[in-house]
Parts: sequence; structure tokens; C-alpha cells
Amino acid sequence: MSDSSAVDLELLAASLRADTSDLNAFVESLAAKLEEAVPGRTRVDRRRGGMFGPKAVRAITVDLGDRRLGLRHDGGALQTNCSRLSGGIVLKTETVDTDTWLSALTEALAAEAQRSETARKALERLLIQ
Repeated sequence: MSDSSAVDLELLAASLRADTSDLNAFVESLAAKLEEAVPGRTRVDRRRGGMFGPKAVRAITVDLGDRRLGLRHDGGALQTNCSRLSGGIVLKTETVDTDTWLSALTEALAAEAQRSETARKALERLLIQ
């Protein structure tokens, strides 16, 4: 990757980890950033907490290359997993801690940025926000 088109992995990881102390805000922000950066590869499940309450993110799934990265948020804790894909079929799923998941997401996004100019530009916008 050239210097001008490089996505700084540390900056991206820092951006994704920006504020994990407020999990609700973190999950909402992460979902919005991923929907913007890789819209065709990100699925976000939002559900209403009550009859009239706002919708909140319950799950995020991102397919990047041969990986599927999943995050579930039940309002309290995060559950994260990484899966290996082949031809769209899940071969293996592993539950991982949040830091490992964020690292895998960062690496997969950087690899996607190398393959796609559109993804690279979206990731640059994600970092600037």
C-alpha cells in the first residue's frame, strides 16, 4: 500500500475503540460508521426497547473477504465472534473478546481498503469524523 492510500491501522483501531465505556453509544456509533464505510457488507439489527422507545442496535454483522464479524449487544454486555467463510458458507465460528474482535475488524477493513478505492475513501471519512 502506498503512503498516500494507506489506512493507518492504529488510527482506525483507536477510532473504533474511541469510547467503549458507554456501550450503547459505542455500538450505535460503530453501526453507523460501518453502514457508511461498507454499506453492502454490513447488516445492522435494530429493535425497539418498548412500545414507543427509540430503536437500538442489537446486532452488527460485517462480511469482509473471507471473514464474517458479528457483534451482539443485549443492553448490558457485548458478545463478539469471528467466522471464516468460503463461498458465503460459514466454515468455523469462534467467540472472541471485544479487543480481539476490534483488531480483526480493523485488519479486515484495511484489507478491504486495499482492494477498493470506494472503501478506502469511506474509511478515510470514517477516521475524520
